[in-house]
Amino acid sequence: MVKNTVGRDIPQHIVDQYGAYGEESKYSTQYEESIRKINPIKLGDDKLVGSLREAIEKTGLKDGMTISFHHHFREGDYVLNMVMDEIAAMGIKDLTIAPSSIANVHEPLIEHIKNGVVTNITSSGLRDKVGAAVSDGIMKNPVVLRSHGGRAQAIASGEIKIDVAFIGAPSSDAYGNINGTKGKAICGSLGYAKVDARYADNVVAITDSLMPYPNTPISIPQTDVDYVVEVDAIGDSSGIAKGATRFTQNPKELVIAKYANQVITNSPYFKDKFSFQTGTGGASLAVSRYLREDMIKENITASFALGGITNAMVELHEEGLVDKLIDVQDFDAPSGESLGRNPEHTEIDAIFYASPLFKGAAINQLDVCILSALEIDTEFNVNVVTGSDGVIRGAIGGHPDTASASKMSLVISPLVRGRIPTVVEQVNTVITPGSSVDVVVTEIGIAINPQRQDLVEHFKNVDIPQFTVEELKEKAYAIVGTPQPIEYGEKDVALIQYRDGTMIDVVRNV
Repeated sequence: MVKNTVGRDIPQHIVDQYGAYGEESKYSTQYEESIRKINPIKLGDDKLVGSLREAIEKTGLKDGMTISFHHHFREGDYVLNMVMDEIAAMGIKDLTIAPSSIANVHEPLIEHIKNGVVTNITSSGLRDKVGAAVSDGIMKNPVVLRSHGGRAQAIASGEIKIDVAFIGAPSSDAYGNINGTKGKAICGSLGYAKVDARYADNVVAITDSLMPYPNTPISIPQTDVDYVVEVDAIGDSSGIAKGATRFTQNPKELVIAKYANQVITNSPYFKDKFSFQTGTGGASLAVSRYLREDMIKENITASFALGGITNAMVELHEEGLVDKLIDVQDFDAPSGESLGRNPEHTEIDAIFYASPLFKGAAINQLDVCILSALEIDTEFNVNVVTGSDGVIRGAIGGHPDTASASKMSLVISPLVRGRIPTVVEQVNTVITPGSSVDVVVTEIGIAINPQRQDLVEHFKNVDIPQFTVEELKEKAYAIVGTPQPIEYGEKDVALIQYRDGTMIDVVRNV
């Protein structure tokens, strides 16, 4: 075992492959961009095929290959299950799947794992029953979980080599020009799918809305698409917002939002043309409402809002309070509609958004980001993947990306959830290292990372209850008691790769 700089034991063979967090990344100076195989489309060739099976056959998919999917439809996605069922019926096995995330709706994957169709998974997250099955040790090989920026980088470098990318296309023409703002079921930005399409050897566009050529605006171009197949339905737009966006009336969440807004508006970064990224939970969306009031009061506008875009951001933009929206993913249908309507609402891919190793990511221009947490510990490390029972039930998303790059990162969370403390001595799984977290915000007050003495000094006369993170932990334990340690097994079920390619933690079976 090798102990990395956040105190986690990483097996030597994993360190040999990836490196340990805190050591120099193998990509620290430069890397060679992956080169894909291209089968040229000749004059007169027809990309439109008659069925999903025909498309799979034409790609040459066979045992042992890697396939990918995007999660822009979230809980409304039909494509991953549709494709996997067809692949299983064709008798193809031993596949690695590399979806940008796995949702509750993808529970049928469990049978494909049991039947040997899927033997490896790399993704940003695993939810509900799929996550529970992985934590129970269903996979022969550990899942590799990466942030959105880390996944994009791994694809671009060839660490994840995609043989076939299956892209749910809200609209496409017969030659493969895709966008997410037209069609029966829109999802808005295709920021994660754009990376897959650019680097995969074969790309299959699966659409339920075939458009005349050229289908504009073009999000994913014909030059990245090999085959197009029309199906009855690719997804349900109403499923995009499930579990993601909700306006809260919860008094505790409203207090958290007020404190978070006070931190932002009293910070050195709250000035005209500042930039920000917010989350999608109830407290995060409430921050947007409070922030709006202060921006109007102080006659301040933001230059841009970034990341997963919500209708709350769209409303600020259309009101003239946010100049531009930079959009890698939409968290509700109104945001997807805005992308098609507002010229200053711009779609980007995940490399542009958060890759640590290209020539500059959008997150590097962020002043403030608001992030959530399942757990925060006394070193300010954050866990957003495993629950208090050690079971995988979440996604990394862009959490470590934005925390590391923004000028001030806020992690907002209730002090306890139910009878479970969220501020603890040591998180179950380190996803975002404490060195990237600046302020923790709870309903009883805030804790500023002592590494940010500039912020400690700046906020010493601001009227917000302030504590050390150790004091927050003690207050949480006083309410619900000290949590009992989880009994883990010896099997590595998931590897947590930090955005620079090194290994920050390992999840073991429960």
